[in-house]
Amino acid sequence: MTAPTRVLLADDHALVRRGVRLILDHEPDLTVVAEAGDGAEAIEAARTHDPDLAILDIAMPRLTGLQAARELARRKPGLRILMLTMCDNEQYFFEALAAGASGYVLKSVADRDLVEACRAVMRGEPFLYPGAVNTLIRSYLDRLRDGTDLPAKPITDREEEILKLVAEGHTSRQIADLLCISVKTVERHRANLLQKLGLRDRLELTRYAIRAGLIEP
Repeated sequence: MTAPTRVLLADDHALVRRGVRLILDHEPDLTVVAEAGDGAEAIEAARTHDPDLAILDIAMPRLTGLQAARELARRKPGLRILMLTMCDNEQYFFEALAAGASGYVLKSVADRDLVEACRAVMRGEPFLYPGAVNTLIRSYLDRLRDGTDLPAKPITDREEEILKLVAEGHTSRQIADLLCISVKTVERHRANLLQKLGLRDRLELTRYAIRAGLIEP
């Protein structure tokens, strides 16, 4: 018999993890081997437990699911990734695909879609819920009509990481330690963020991070 798919489950809400784990562990071909409460823990758990599939909530502390997905895709290119979210959000959907995810599952219908999504991505097939298919087609047709591409992100991935941590209240020293960079580099990125986004201080950075979906209000 084929060994069950080893799953890493990351969500900052323990009740959500428990519910999702019940769904997955009920299936003979799926087994949860590790859990994480934020994106940084997910990266460490993937290194320790070597899962086949990572299921990542988008909105998590320290690193979002999207940020963790980018890092996991870089470190472990064979790892399949599913995003799990409350948000039927077009921007998140496209960012998830760009980050290396193979599927996007809404928490509201996880009991219906999640097992199918896991099996699809492990077969090498993308999983798109019906609303995402409509979004993909609509966006493609809009780009054809307008002759434009999706707008580029105004900040880099590293600046996004630092923006999130600043908005969560971490000091420059704490951010430097978390990201293994110097305090001077953190301060330079923070100054670049303020200049690029036309903002003045930490409060405005925090408001921007909330609007961008990097942290919850």
